Parts: sequence; structure tokens; C-alpha cells
Amino acid sequence: METYELRCATDPAWVDVAKSDFDRFLIDHAACERKASALAMSMVQHYPDKPELVQGMIDLALEELAHFREVMKLMIKRGLRQFNDEKDPYINALLTHVRRGHAEYLLDRLLVFSIVERRGHERFYLIGQALEDEKLKDFYVRLANAEHRHYTLFMRLAHRYFDNEVVSQRLDELLDIEAEIIRSLPLRAAVH
Repeated sequence: METYELRCATDPAWVDVAKSDFDRFLIDHAACERKASALAMSMVQHYPDKPELVQGMIDLALEELAHFREVMKLMIKRGLRQFNDEKDPYINALLTHVRRGHAEYLLDRLLVFSIVERRGHERFYLIGQALEDEKLKDFYVRLANAEHRHYTLFMRLAHRYFDNEVVSQRLDELLDIEAEIIRSLPLRAAVH
């Protein structure tokens, strides 16, 4: 199973929150793309014995970096600049559920990052549909499609290195956890 549904849809009010402070949303979005690229490269370093993962993560890192460049262009046009990194409460809450132990750690990271990309897919599509500017709308719909490729990449890798039943069981647990996290967090002008 490479595709799946999230257990908790984003509250429709999130779109209004993101649009009402779109500059803040863009700044957060740029940080997410930069961090995603860095994360992919850290996985290349951490798992040199897994060539399919290495190649997939290199490709992902390059694509995320290209997205970062595109968001930075939008920010510069608007006179915005990056801030110091803030801890993302959504990501941090998810990462507390990553188990230790070599195999569990890899599986959980692949699944957590798949879920993060899946949530990005949902939210970029929502914001893209809500924006009036046609170029921005197209940009976010295109990014939603990229997030779809990314979350399915993480799932393919999970199924490559782990038994299907193990992947399905742990994904089921993590999707429930992610839904609770989404329900518990306040809406922010941020990707997550």
C-alpha cells in the first residue's frame, strides 16, 4: 500500500488562518522545504548500505531544495526574509513516537516522514484551491502533486525494507497518533 488517507482532515478554518497571514505562511513554508532537503541528506549519510534509499533521498533532497529556491523567490519579491528556525510543534510531536532500535528507527522515520508529506499534500492542495492569484494557485497545486510523490516514495521504501504486515500495522498506529496531534494543535499560518 503506497497511498493512504489521513485519519483527520485539516480543519477548513486553517485555510483562512494561512491566507490571513500569508507572509508568515511563506516563511514557514520555506523553512519546511529547507529542513526536508536537509533531512533527506541526513538519511543518505545514515543509511549508506541501502542504495535505493540513498538514490531516493538524493532525488528528494534536490527537489525539496528546488522548492525552497522557488519559495525564497516569492519571499524576496514580497520583501520577506527567513527567521531563525522555530521548533515545529507538529513535527516534534510526531518525532516523539519514533522508536529507538536500528530497524524500528528506520521504519518509523520512513512512515513519519511519509505522513508529514501526506499532510503537506493535503494542505498545499487546500491553499492552492483557495488562492486568488493564478500563479500562486498553480504553484501550490504543483507542490501538492510533488508531496504526493514524496509520501509514496517513503512508503515504497518502507515496503522495500520491511514486511508488508509490519509496515501496515505501524502505519495504522502512527496515523492514529498523527490525527490526535492534528486535533490537539492550534491552527497556525504554517504548513503544519
